[in-house]
Amino acid sequence: MGKAATESVEVPSYNRIKMHRLMCQELNKYIDRISYVFLAVEAARPGCTSGIQALCSLHAAMEKAKLLIQHCTESSKLYLAITADKILFRCEKIRNSLGHSMSQVQNMVPPSLAAKVSGIVDELSNAKFPLEPSEHEAGANILALLRQDISVSNSSIQSDIKTLQFAALRLNITSPLALLVERRSIKKLHGRLQKTDLIKKKILDYLLYLLEKYGKSIWQHQPKKKFPQHDEHNFASFAPEHGVENMQDEASSADFGIPEVPEEFKCPMSERLFYDPIVIASGQSFERVWIEKWFNDGNQTCPVTHLRLENLSLTPNIAVKDLILKWGLRHGIEIPEPSQLPLPRIYSLETSGSIASFGSSIAALQLQTSNLSRHPSLTDCSSDLSDGKHSKDSMSEMPLANEDPYRQRHDCAMARGDHESNAASLSELENLSWRSQCKVIESAKEQLKDTKKAFHLTFSNSHVKLLLRFLEDAGEMCDAEVQKDGAEVLLAILSAVRVELSYCHDDVIYFLTSLLDSELAGESLAVMELLSQQQYYVSRILATGVLPSILKVFDTEIKEYEEIGLKILRNLSINTDVAYHIVFLNYVPKLVSFLDNPTLTGCCIQLIKNLCKIEEAKIEVAEANLCMTSIAKLLEDGTKEEQEHTVDVLLSLCREYAEYRELIMSENIIQSLVHISANGNCQGQLLASELISLL
Repeated sequence: MGKAATESVEVPSYNRIKMHRLMCQELNKYIDRISYVFLAVEAARPGCTSGIQALCSLHAAMEKAKLLIQHCTESSKLYLAITADKILFRCEKIRNSLGHSMSQVQNMVPPSLAAKVSGIVDELSNAKFPLEPSEHEAGANILALLRQDISVSNSSIQSDIKTLQFAALRLNITSPLALLVERRSIKKLHGRLQKTDLIKKKILDYLLYLLEKYGKSIWQHQPKKKFPQHDEHNFASFAPEHGVENMQDEASSADFGIPEVPEEFKCPMSERLFYDPIVIASGQSFERVWIEKWFNDGNQTCPVTHLRLENLSLTPNIAVKDLILKWGLRHGIEIPEPSQLPLPRIYSLETSGSIASFGSSIAALQLQTSNLSRHPSLTDCSSDLSDGKHSKDSMSEMPLANEDPYRQRHDCAMARGDHESNAASLSELENLSWRSQCKVIESAKEQLKDTKKAFHLTFSNSHVKLLLRFLEDAGEMCDAEVQKDGAEVLLAILSAVRVELSYCHDDVIYFLTSLLDSELAGESLAVMELLSQQQYYVSRILATGVLPSILKVFDTEIKEYEEIGLKILRNLSINTDVAYHIVFLNYVPKLVSFLDNPTLTGCCIQLIKNLCKIEEAKIEVAEANLCMTSIAKLLEDGTKEEQEHTVDVLLSLCREYAEYRELIMSENIIQSLVHISANGNCQGQLLASELISLL
């Protein structure tokens, strides 16, 4: 028993994680980063009481992170879907704990190690845990089903089957074997609960009841059809779970007439049915949220072909969407358009920060289970779930299962503070008096500050046009405070995933350019950084002549501006014209100096790599004061990704100029290159080996 308690939890392999892979992947990334320096931190022996406590807290937070990933690997998919917000909350709580502990450790270790720790702390402070829309949607569907009465009417049964069928398709519970695994996962989770966890047990009992009642019907409801034979590359069986072979899955599938999901309908990264397919420059299609994360992590290659992309543009794959819809209709599966599906947070779980609050949230589900004869423990479930903490008034405000759906949505909106009314008011902005417009903007700003409330809001490009007009009017009236509020709302709207930036008009860029010399420079840069992430806008931003104004930001020595400015230049420098402008304006030495700043190093080395595509920039970089010293230090202390970019820069210098090879040799970096060739990431190892051969 004691031995088990002291053993570290093993992080499950990526392919075994059932749900919330993006969140787990992000969490695991920081576990790896911290583990990389943890031994060095321990070796530094921060022996004071606070140091020991910080190390213990750090270790405990890492173990919690591993346990959460393990939970997402072993638990029920349905349960994980409806508790998505709770998983997100736990990720954020662990992130904060890791950041706090690392901040304490930072002041107790040598400067060289403190710089690495500082970099990790900065990354943790900006860490985001994305929730896959398909999982979010499945959870919302299951919660909607839990809110309904279990009726014996055919229409209700058909509705329940469709809801479960749709959720099962989104969560890959698409075979009898997957259904069996899901049942076992629910029972296993049920067995781990304490006797006091009555609410969770009732939820799991209910999920198990739904699967036992409708499980086979989900597939038997579809007529048996004979499907044409396809090659392996067109149709692939689903990945086995818990070591079960694919052949078993396929054999069982045939008995139920289950349609195989074509391989081209699944994202290569998530291995799930496409929700919002996107085509990238290589011609490959990916799920939007997955490929966006891939690019946001600094990758510029295709995840499938591993070839460097000419650009990072994203194009909706409408053809695949249409094919998936037709495929679903052919097999009796309703697949709504992603653009038609609101993606709010799961309302009943949005405030769940603890087991107690989770229980009170589930109380709002109003499960009516008096007719579930097979599970008598579920009878009068709704009254048991209140746990005495809800007053009669609060219970009366909860939506009833048999009420009109529109009324339910209206009541929910009222309970949340009528978030949608803010978007509606923005739509009518030009029809309001100036004083009323200012109040609407101020209200929208406050709503958008609250991430949970902001998630309920839906905006469109028409709101962007109205906001621009409002900002212009505020500028003419010299009302800087109101103009700042409007700029913050514009930034929040453009930051939201629900707005397609690629269809915004060019007036946005011209307006942002005009703000760079004002008090709103920070907001302007933040919006421009968002736009610069899309290839569609790179040429348009350059066309406005904004580059000199962005470069002047580095003369202000305002750290926040420097970081955003570097990100903008990194994104814009994909276009070689930018490199010529930067060289001509003599800003290369200034940019190279940021290599010594741990918080800016990663972005800076990517920018320098992009600049080195032209000869003039290569010369400027090589001759910049202390550039080679900074690069040598980065090769030794940088992350694997930073090392990869650094070696790429050196290789581009050495391929054409023999004198640069001698300059590099003088910095005694061969040992670092040998280490990277053996221990770096895949691309880093290849580049380091090539550079060693060249030297």
